[in-house]
Amino acid sequence: MSNDTAADSSSDQDREARRRWKRDRTTFQRVYDVMTGVTEHASASEIAERADCSPDGARNALTQLAELGIVDRRGSRPAEYRRNESYFEWKRVETLADDHTAAALRERLDDLLAEDADLQESFGVPDPDAVSVAPVEGGDHAAVHDRLESLSRWRTVRHDIELLQRAVSRAEARGRDGTDLRGSA
Repeated sequence: MSNDTAADSSSDQDREARRRWKRDRTTFQRVYDVMTGVTEHASASEIAERADCSPDGARNALTQLAELGIVDRRGSRPAEYRRNESYFEWKRVETLADDHTAAALRERLDDLLAEDADLQESFGVPDPDAVSVAPVEGGDHAAVHDRLESLSRWRTVRHDIELLQRAVSRAEARGRDGTDLRGSA
């Protein structure tokens, strides 16, 4: 298969997926889908274009999403919107607490805390923000890449630790401590 044929096939699949998405999802759902990935403020017209709907349709959906706390709204002429990170973190915590027991979440949390301790020892500082961005000795590109990759991983570990701590609390509050509650109901 030539590169042109593969690109045409991929393009046809993209168009078909987009057609199904528009057919199967309401305007509100498409605007919600788009907003899950919008991290920088965008106008209703920009969002309408991505959601394949009218600007008024997007504006109505965005107004509802803002009232629900799912998107942040800035300004009024024109108003701009982006996803509300707090909402999505809360949703992630709730999903973790729904899908896992507190014991399973604590086990994963312990793994991340151990990885965090290893990273603290490796970098010689207690926090990823305390890592010096000074050039690596010798300027070895691979060493710089590895260091930045480890630092990125450390920030992800810290973020995940915070989410898991909140999810453990939620699961414990719901009585999802790993014991089978079916027999006690």
